Amino acid sequence: MSGYVLAIDQGTTSTRAIVFDGDMHVAGKGQKEFTQIYPRSGWVEHDPEEIWDSVVSTVHMALRDAGIEARDLAALGITNQRETVVVWERETGRPIQNAIVWQDRRTASYCDNLKRQDLERLFTKKTGLILDPYFSGTKLSWMLANVKGARARAARGDLCFGTIDTFLIWRLTGGKSFVTDATNASRTLMYNIAENAWDEDLLDILRVPAAMLPEVKDCAADFGTVDPDIFGAAIPILGVAGDQQAATIGQACFAPGMMKSTYGTGCFALLNTGADMVRSKNRLLTTIAYRLDGETTYALEGSIFIAGAAVQWLRDGLGIIGSAAETNALAERADPTQEVYLVPAFTGLGAPHWDAKARGAIFGLTRNSGPAELSRAALEAVCYQTRDLLDAMQKDWKNGTEDTVLRVDGGMVASNWTMQRLADLLDAPVDRPVILETTALGAAWLAGSRAGVWPDKDGFSATWKRDRRFEPYMDEKVRAAKLKGWKNAVKRTLSEG
Repeated sequence: MSGYVLAIDQGTTSTRAIVFDGDMHVAGKGQKEFTQIYPRSGWVEHDPEEIWDSVVSTVHMALRDAGIEARDLAALGITNQRETVVVWERETGRPIQNAIVWQDRRTASYCDNLKRQDLERLFTKKTGLILDPYFSGTKLSWMLANVKGARARAARGDLCFGTIDTFLIWRLTGGKSFVTDATNASRTLMYNIAENAWDEDLLDILRVPAAMLPEVKDCAADFGTVDPDIFGAAIPILGVAGDQQAATIGQACFAPGMMKSTYGTGCFALLNTGADMVRSKNRLLTTIAYRLDGETTYALEGSIFIAGAAVQWLRDGLGIIGSAAETNALAERADPTQEVYLVPAFTGLGAPHWDAKARGAIFGLTRNSGPAELSRAALEAVCYQTRDLLDAMQKDWKNGTEDTVLRVDGGMVASNWTMQRLADLLDAPVDRPVILETTALGAAWLAGSRAGVWPDKDGFSATWKRDRRFEPYMDEKVRAAKLKGWKNAVKRTLSEG
């Protein structure tokens, strides 16, 4: 059997398809952006049909780029933007409205109402999550309440709910498979992560009929077979994981205590806690890292809403840089005597603060502050926020996190200056891998290992290679002063600060 494996990486702003060869090297790629829809302030939507079209076209691109046919693929894996909600007709497969994206804040008042009913403790106990518009459950509840006739149709079993992975699998299999994996299910506010089952109590609170929910499988499992009419061959779908969990797998963070952080539009750090389902006392999320062969591995997760998006703001909002790559050189030239702090709470603050009402602020500006100082502040903001997450994780879980080496991926890790400053402010080593396509690689490994053409966990871990390690060398007094300044800036930014 061929060792080629296809990964579909369906992200927030674009869809990518990547073909990996038998040596787990990239053989071909395709990428396509799609429309971001903003119906109102704080609302974010995607057209599911446009997402579907982007998947089909990028897979064809990747196959052409690799010089192979669909019949040469041993398996297909899917990774996806998490928490984004699609509802479609079971009979026709047509979505009943646009997808509501994970960034969407329309259910903030609904979440506040549930908190006033003292229900957050129950949701957190069962799901490991907090009540925030970020997650899928309140989005689904909103859709059932606001799309005409949706709730009655859902109760009759006429409608299907899914995160993006479920919707794509449904389409790829011609409606034969209505499934998801444990990682995506764990982000819905409806899935009991201790019992690994949809939770009837939570479904009742959110008024979601169980009939519209997909079957939940392991991350490496038989999710169905692609209709041969779509790509020209029947391809088994054998791996699925939400994007941050797929990156954790792609970074081979299989041992408890291993930690990865992905720096894209936002930043998401996951710490593997093994079979230990750690209940955070520091506003982190308890989530499923992966489920293989029926065994669940848990993680602590910290979610930062704005990472690379702060650099995009410098480029598109302020117009002080022409490209993101310029920030590295600008940060190096910044005046070291100026301590400028950017708290990028453009859409509120994520973990460990979870302050949806906070808004961005800049502190420490002088008449001499310019593009260099603002660039440095934007890059440092990501590092400071990561330090906040690491501190919270160390408080929650004492099992060796003091010696954590952070494995990093995402677009921002190409900046050597940022990675060095990250190591300095964490006071911990930062490892950048040779293969930066870790999210797609994680999905591909799930599928390839299940197909028997790629190695098992131990064999895959042995293939992980480091491009560069960044060791901390900042003076402790300098680090302490910088961290004190950051904490002060955050305190002044919080809505109740």
